[in-house]
Amino acid sequence: MKFAFIIDPISKLDPGHDTSVAMMEGAQVLGHEVWITQAENLTVIQGKAWATLQKLQLQPVELVDGRWISQPNWYQVENGVQLPLAEMNAVFMRTDPPVTVPYLYATYILDLIDQRKTLVINSPQGLRTANEKMYALQFKEVMPETIVSQNKSVIRQFVEEKGIGVIKPLGGKAGEGILLLEAGDRNFNSLIELSTKQGHEPVMIQEYLPAAQEGDKRIILLNGKPIGALNRIPTGNEFRGNMAVGGRVAKTEITPREAEICNLVAPRLMQDGLYFVGLDVIGGYLTEVNVTSPTGVREIDRLHDVSLGKQVIQWVESLNG
Repeated sequence: MKFAFIIDPISKLDPGHDTSVAMMEGAQVLGHEVWITQAENLTVIQGKAWATLQKLQLQPVELVDGRWISQPNWYQVENGVQLPLAEMNAVFMRTDPPVTVPYLYATYILDLIDQRKTLVINSPQGLRTANEKMYALQFKEVMPETIVSQNKSVIRQFVEEKGIGVIKPLGGKAGEGILLLEAGDRNFNSLIELSTKQGHEPVMIQEYLPAAQEGDKRIILLNGKPIGALNRIPTGNEFRGNMAVGGRVAKTEITPREAEICNLVAPRLMQDGLYFVGLDVIGGYLTEVNVTSPTGVREIDRLHDVSLGKQVIQWVESLNG
């Protein structure tokens, strides 16, 4: 089989951390061809989606003393060739957020792939539908109390009622721009102005969950079913548990409450073609639904001695008989 991965420049990926690399390794280990490209290399020719693709060969990472170790020259790529994406058995859209206008244009090109023959993970339409912050609001019964606004007085009222809130940019990633806002903060107005770009852009404000200090759990769903999880615990004075800002990862299990959340969310994910998803759960409450390039697979593999990357590829294999 042939697998294409639309990724950020491979030279910028961390082979011991990036889930995209884990998936590509899984495909290679299982004997498949792995090709890579970037969103700006997508093209439409005669109404079909094409891309300039490079064939990839990886040197898989090794687990040494509890850490993933990669070789200095961990990948080799061949010269790019222009191919129709219809030649691929599956195309993984794994470009990191933010979801910019060029990102959206790339999803329109991916719409031109016949998904009856070539699976696109995740569905281009689903990626457009599922803003990673707003999408979770469909499941408000399992979310902390949340508002979305760019109105300073509305935000102030919410934070004063709760005493403390968490502001999240709607298009951010890896904890970028997330702020802890207390009602009496002397910088309140300035923080709102910065976050909302002077009132021109809405932000999400969630009730602060004290359980966040115990960890922000990432649950990986494949085809609507949870296949693994890890806990991300804030360190030092940091209130965010994201790995990108120094959160410590720890082994964890999926609780009955979290399984209920997965079961609640899964039907809508399947309806929207969102096959590989990362749910963020704090204290038994859903906070985000990550669909663009969910991460955490390398850490789950290391902590639980599994290979989720291979599991994803095996699932695609099963769809092809």
